[in-house]
Amino acid sequence: MKLGDTIKKVREAKGLSQKQVADAARMQQSQYSRIEGGKTDPSFSLVMRIAKALGVTLTELFNANEIFTDLKSADKTLMEKLRLIDTLDDQEKQSLFNIVDSLVAKKKLKDTLSSALAQ
Repeated sequence: MKLGDTIKKVREAKGLSQKQVADAARMQQSQYSRIEGGKTDPSFSLVMRIAKALGVTLTELFNANEIFTDLKSADKTLMEKLRLIDTLDDQEKQSLFNIVDSLVAKKKLKDTLSSALAQ
């Protein structure tokens, strides 16, 4: 998949308009549209600004093909929940992320302890 196609898929998955991303990346919407359409190749610094505007890292942006392949087979309700989380205010998001981080840390600890006891 070409970079422009990937950028478009990420933007659409996040429910953003071209104008919103272009504004956040400090560029003209017409230039952004040409990038998505594959009519021009952006500079590296512009790709970094676009990734930031999309709220993804460069690694995530360039691995998006794998992510979208996985999403096709993933539970669609999970994607809907992620969209809903994105509508929360910053404090609510942080609270939710703290809960998730705690649960993940608990699981890692349990797995580590189970592995240690099995040896």
